[in-house]
Amino acid sequence: MDEQYLIQSALKGDMDAFNRLVLAYQDMAFNTAYRIMGESHAAEDATQDAFISMYQKLQTYRGGSFKAWILRIVTNACYDELRRRQRRPVTPLEPEDDDGEVIESPKWMEDSTAGPDEQVDNAELENAIQHCLENLDVDFRTVVVLVDVSGEDYQTVSNIIHKPLGTVKSRLARARQKLQDCLRGFWELLPARYRLNGEEL
Repeated sequence: MDEQYLIQSALKGDMDAFNRLVLAYQDMAFNTAYRIMGESHAAEDATQDAFISMYQKLQTYRGGSFKAWILRIVTNACYDELRRRQRRPVTPLEPEDDDGEVIESPKWMEDSTAGPDEQVDNAELENAIQHCLENLDVDFRTVVVLVDVSGEDYQTVSNIIHKPLGTVKSRLARARQKLQDCLRGFWELLPARYRLNGEEL
């Protein structure tokens, strides 16, 4: 994919070029939004809003990492959606049992080539990770998602969230510690390589 060619074509009104950019980044955008929002419907709304905003703001792109530029828009869309939901709480549509437990958790990041047992293990581990992410304050959750899930460097994340580099590093350190503490409660789900002395992360 010639990204810069597609961007320039999209700026000239070529909708096919813009749609190819959307297709190239939609999975990344949704996965980032899902990790921040913690709920698939909210992530879908935020992702849709992000791509609408991307179309409207494409002329403001001034070069550099296009991925980072999109991540900034997705992150802002997530914050906007979280603010809307705080003003107007919504009830998730997932079915629940008599104890209020979700009957079937969302299946994301599932390896279609994995066997049944491995799929179950993967789903349980992903649910544990998402549970621990959701327990983080959104500011800490966003930083750890952008660095540890999306793979962005500290300076890029600093630019995305408009915070000093020191703030990014501080939030990331605290987020990782909180995640580690939380995941100790799911020790049996962790792959052996993440355990120390058979007991610790």
